[in-house]
Amino acid sequence: MNRRPAFSTLMLWLGLAFIYLPMIILVIYSFNASRLVTVWGGWSVHWYIGLLDNTTLMSAVKRSLQIAFFTATAAVALGTLAAFAMTRIKRFRGRTLFSGLVTAPLVMPEVITGLSLLLLFVAMAQAVGWPAERGMITIWIAHTTFATSYVAIVVSSRLGEIDQSIEEAALDLGCPPWKTFLQITVPMIAPSIAAGWLLAFSLSLDDLVLASFVSGPGATTLPMEVFSSVRLGVKPEINAIASVILLAVALCTLLAWLIVRSADRRARPTNAAS
Repeated sequence: MNRRPAFSTLMLWLGLAFIYLPMIILVIYSFNASRLVTVWGGWSVHWYIGLLDNTTLMSAVKRSLQIAFFTATAAVALGTLAAFAMTRIKRFRGRTLFSGLVTAPLVMPEVITGLSLLLLFVAMAQAVGWPAERGMITIWIAHTTFATSYVAIVVSSRLGEIDQSIEEAALDLGCPPWKTFLQITVPMIAPSIAAGWLLAFSLSLDDLVLASFVSGPGATTLPMEVFSSVRLGVKPEINAIASVILLAVALCTLLAWLIVRSADRRARPTNAAS
């Protein structure tokens, strides 16, 4: 007797198709030999080879990766310290205000944040002469401001779960607070720090609104370049660079899965022996 698929299973497959089918179509059309992306002209890797000659697009990719790397690193440092203050210091003057300021960018529209930062940079340039022009530095500051909130939330959730008695024991044995934080707390929250770094990197690499407000001439990021190109019509090079990014994300995900799987296999004999 044939069983009908459950409603949840059907909705699951529909959801996966809704998410991944456009990506599959994009990858297929990145091998389209025709310059018209809506007309199939056969299989070709011409547009992938042409990416190396597209200096404007490749410069935008390099610039976006640089900004995303520095943004993720700065956001992890600031977000981890903010999370530690919110979870470990239970009472201090202005704690509610501090927590609200840390999490405010999560609910604030990016248009408002971008406009506020733009006005801030203009006012600072008039008052102290810095920044003289908007570019990678201003984009990095804007992205760090935005991504720090996400890192703080991710890390604080992990800090709230770990046993504080381990840290207290280290302090009772004479370990300085900074050494306790670096050698005991940080290793225990390392997975959340890594997750926050990856999340901040992705947010910076994907951001369009903030970068549009605080960027200047010669500081075009990849989302800005793609958006400006798509308004005039989708170019085959856009499909090719998007496919390369999808491939890079897939390889990183596969590598992370293999590392976690290998670590689980090494831990199983140890647990069984104990």
